[in-house]
Amino acid sequence: MTTAAVGAPGSPRRYLHALWILSSRDLRVRYATSALGYLWSILDPLVMSLIYWFVFTQVFQRTVGHDPYIVFLITALLPWVWFNAAVSDFTRAFTRDARLVRSTSIPRSIWVTRIVLSKGIEFLCSLPVLVGFVVVAAVTSVTPVQVGWGLLLFPVAVLLQTMLLVGLGLLVAPLCVLYSDLERTTKLILRVLFYASPIIYSVSDLPGAFSQLAAFNPLSGIFTLYRVGFFPEVWDTLSVVVSVVMCVAFLIAGVLVFRRLERNVLKEL
Repeated sequence: MTTAAVGAPGSPRRYLHALWILSSRDLRVRYATSALGYLWSILDPLVMSLIYWFVFTQVFQRTVGHDPYIVFLITALLPWVWFNAAVSDFTRAFTRDARLVRSTSIPRSIWVTRIVLSKGIEFLCSLPVLVGFVVVAAVTSVTPVQVGWGLLLFPVAVLLQTMLLVGLGLLVAPLCVLYSDLERTTKLILRVLFYASPIIYSVSDLPGAFSQLAAFNPLSGIFTLYRVGFFPEVWDTLSVVVSVVMCVAFLIAGVLVFRRLERNVLKEL
């Protein structure tokens, strides 16, 4: 996102400089009073992965996903944590720093993009967990991970998820200021979306029409791109193509809606 994209004054360089300052501030504040610091970035997805791995491999007979299942899980759980944390923060993006938002001369879209960037950095910092499980699985698993050419699509998944989050943020953040009930509604939607997204399963595990319906969840194609480097059999052309189209559409819609609502948001703040 550039300043020109949201119709605000200032140069792209100034925008990026302010974006980095605010994002780094968020990270410092988040970890300043924490004894574990950076480890919190990996504990949440790590614990979630271990719980689901235990439930679906040790307690119940698993019929979805691929082996090694812990790697299958964590390749989607890590980006899900990024998505969930960012969208949750979008609901308070403007109200949390209302005075600064009103008085600043930098584009107000930065209060959205700084969340995407700071949570994205946390996601990148959690990737050693994925690497660790891939190495362990390669040594101990009966079905070792096959790292292939699809790993080159991992950065594409990061780019698409960034576009999707920026678009959603430019939609959710101003609407939550104008309609306060949307904050609680967003939390409910996120809970449903977790199970509606191919995290503990893949799109190919779904029967018939449900597989085609799942393709219209933009996270389906994104998670497919994250996984295909380790599990080439999860590739689903429809979900990837639809995801690309929807990520672009959300980004464009977000920019247009934000332009229209920005003045109303400032009045409410």
